[in-house]
Amino acid sequence: MKQAILFAFALLISTITFGQSAWALDKVHAKMTFTVTHLGISEVDGVFKSFDAKLTSSKEDFSDAAFELNADLSQVTTNNEMRDGHLKKADMFDVEKHPTMTFKSTGISKVADKKFKLTGDLTMKGVTKSVTLDLTLIGTAVDQRSQKKMVGFKATGTIKRTDFGVGGMPFMVVSEDVELRASGEFKAN
Repeated sequence: MKQAILFAFALLISTITFGQSAWALDKVHAKMTFTVTHLGISEVDGVFKSFDAKLTSSKEDFSDAAFELNADLSQVTTNNEMRDGHLKKADMFDVEKHPTMTFKSTGISKVADKKFKLTGDLTMKGVTKSVTLDLTLIGTAVDQRSQKKMVGFKATGTIKRTDFGVGGMPFMVVSEDVELRASGEFKAN
């Protein structure tokens, strides 16, 4: 009887240890960027300075992972004050009416070891479209101070800016395709 109780207790502890399904973004170890092509000859990078994300998963291989993300579009920078100001205007992000961009995953499929396809609803400028991103599980660790589990992911993908009503300029000036990249560490709650 004692052994059965100890086994049940050990099983409960191991479930609690990994069974944490909510993971919070460690903002100090996270970034989110985009890249467009200018005049077909150079790339312009932008950085989302203010964003948050959360992850939920109950499987050790994260094959059931779900992500939610929101970004403050008024805090985007391209290291050019004039361009940053234009990004806030109605023809671009229209931050007065639509201050945030959101992503909520709707599905995930494992394609290789640590490689996934992550599908979800991306909402920007009041338009919601389904997008599929390449997701890589970079690695897992244990925080030495808190002893909480940690995991790192990288997501990449390409969207068409005009699908979301962003920018009326010709694609020869600013590319139609926008490369998105996000990476970060998450800690188990």
